[in-house]
Amino acid sequence: MPLGACMVADATVRAGYHVQVLDLMFVRNPLRALCSSIDKIQPDVIGLSVRNIDNNDMLHPVAFYKDLKLLVDAIRTKTKAMLILGGAGAGVMPEQLLNYTGADWVITGNGEVVFPEVLDVLSKNEKPIHVPGIAWNDKTGFKINTHSGNNFLLNNVIPDFRRWINVPAYLSRFSTIPIQTKLGCHFQCVYCTYRKLEGISYRLCDSEQVANAIIELTKSGMKDIEFVDNVFNSPYGHALDICDSIAKTGINARFQTVELNPLFIDDKLLHVMERAGFVGVGITIESAADPVLERLKKGFTAREIYRSSEIIRKHTMPCLWIFMFGGPGETEDTVMETLDFAKRQIRPEDVALFMIGIRIYPGTELENIARSEDVLTVSPHNMLEPVFYFSPTIQLEWLLKTIRSAMSVHMNFMTPKAIGLPFLPALNRIGYWLGIKPPLWKNTRFIRRGLRYLGRDI
Repeated sequence: MPLGACMVADATVRAGYHVQVLDLMFVRNPLRALCSSIDKIQPDVIGLSVRNIDNNDMLHPVAFYKDLKLLVDAIRTKTKAMLILGGAGAGVMPEQLLNYTGADWVITGNGEVVFPEVLDVLSKNEKPIHVPGIAWNDKTGFKINTHSGNNFLLNNVIPDFRRWINVPAYLSRFSTIPIQTKLGCHFQCVYCTYRKLEGISYRLCDSEQVANAIIELTKSGMKDIEFVDNVFNSPYGHALDICDSIAKTGINARFQTVELNPLFIDDKLLHVMERAGFVGVGITIESAADPVLERLKKGFTAREIYRSSEIIRKHTMPCLWIFMFGGPGETEDTVMETLDFAKRQIRPEDVALFMIGIRIYPGTELENIARSEDVLTVSPHNMLEPVFYFSPTIQLEWLLKTIRSAMSVHMNFMTPKAIGLPFLPALNRIGYWLGIKPPLWKNTRFIRRGLRYLGRDI
């Protein structure tokens, strides 16, 4: 569900503006729907929320930003309204998207704060060049008024989803209700953009405020809730407080998160998560080999990974382990170390997701590494088209063969190919009406066995 866009819509209404959201997720003809909406509304300002630039899949890349250009061109033919880009994708590559689309402005800061401020300035027929978190082009080139993360606070925990989007359509496809309980990230992973988007200082929601917001969600039938914080269990105490506040309310809801850090996993946390109603967790470790973890600057070692796996095994919550093969320092030996961990430490009822290659974003340390190793040669201005880091010390064909061999034995292993199966949406809807509950990934081994029987295993 488009959490950010809905939060911006809520904030803009609170600021006194008339707002309408056009969600194109389930529209068969997006361009026709967009043009029809413009004719009906006659907007003064149009905001486009850009969540993902591409699908982050090196083997089967899909460039979503190209669809954005089609939308912008359609808008330009219908109206002279001011056009503003926002969302996480816009914050990652503001200059590139601005140049590619020809939009008027790009919001790089917290949209629910910046967008109403920009509208206030525009309503006075002034240019919002002094608003923190805005970027634009002028005669001398790209300009950006950088924002200080400490100035941007979470004003509300959840938006009024039902006001802005078709919630039943999302729920019928196993979509969860996203909640973000904090902003900021102090980790230094070489490939990540969270520090650029959210800053390095934590801004935390009050735990009781979060619990009360969840109570309101459940009253309207939205009971499958996912915490989408960049790392849920850091700060550790904040995660404990959130789960404890939820548990004390006795809310009848189902929670999940796929953003646990092994440094902060212990029995105390998992016990309170279980009491709160968590039905699935994910641990993003990328590798179980110290040479790769060190080069990625994950901040933990294989020892912490093995320790966390032993703790997970003592609890009942299903767990999704997320790996990225091919990072800096990856060799055949480190690949085998990671696969050995997956085979030995991941329970059959849990799941391992194997990603291959790492998307390179401008301004990250991974970009510098890739250039120093001649893995990356295109300029930052041309990095909208997906570019990936893949260790020059291993062969892609060998890695794919090795992973396929492991998957042939372990039916709880999967790759992103499973996410892109053309019949997955239909499978989701069938599962929903049969009463199957999220997270769907916990059924990986059953789905793969069924696909293998049909001769279509992934």
